Amino acid sequence: MSEQPLNPTPAGSHDADVTSDATSDPSATDEAAALRAASFERARRLRMEPRFPGGPAADPAGSHHERRIRSFQPRRSRVTTGQQESLERLWPTWGLDIDGKRVLDLAELFDGLPVVLEIGFGMGEATAQMAADDPGTGILAVDVHTPGQGNLLGLADRAGSTNVRVANGDAVILLREMLAPASLDGLRVYFPDPWPKARHHKRRLIQPEFLDLVAPVLKPGAIVHCATDWEPYAEQMLEVLTAHPRFENTAADGGYAPRPAFRPLTRFEGQGLDKGHVVHDLLFARV
Repeated sequence: MSEQPLNPTPAGSHDADVTSDATSDPSATDEAAALRAASFERARRLRMEPRFPGGPAADPAGSHHERRIRSFQPRRSRVTTGQQESLERLWPTWGLDIDGKRVLDLAELFDGLPVVLEIGFGMGEATAQMAADDPGTGILAVDVHTPGQGNLLGLADRAGSTNVRVANGDAVILLREMLAPASLDGLRVYFPDPWPKARHHKRRLIQPEFLDLVAPVLKPGAIVHCATDWEPYAEQMLEVLTAHPRFENTAADGGYAPRPAFRPLTRFEGQGLDKGHVVHDLLFARV
């Protein structure tokens, strides 16, 4: 049975005649289609325009769009005056867009330092502290959250840290298209979105396919360090990493590792601990 309109127009009514006349006029139909197309194009251009000229692009890898389940959900929130100032002043020097159009020269980008990739840094407090504590290691920090990008740039600048670069966009495209083989000395994934609902588990970042992308760009012996306060996700991380042939658990008992001294206790982590959450660290070496 065909679906009926909620407010059907009586047959023979004047409104029905007007509609019929309008749709039967090809020029009116073409004009309406052109207006819709122009409106769509204006909205598309607005989405593509950076919020801050010279800063992170709104959609850096737009030409690489693909129908793929994403592990992240872009968040829109207010950028403070300080964050905006940091983006406008520091992004041209310390920021880069993940556009998928080139392979990064990490030695040039970090003045020859060994480089660790960090995926998802929130507001950047822990990243800035690790950079300040270990100036001999470069940190390529990836996120899509504009306020966090500005905050991390500002924190690093105030600390005098020059070993941080902030990358804007999809980490999968970065791993797949913009990093040379065996170019990274480590990977950090701290408190990724746990996607707790069962139907969303496919969105979790730590999956076999993700590790397949990670393994070739890591140097032998490089450490993959994950941390989460979501017990079921910790169990999945441990299972997936243990099963992958290119990674070996550094914990002697094959389980979780103690929190290394170099990973700061974050505000988010402290809130979780106050709620009774248990934080698990996993450290696996690339073999």
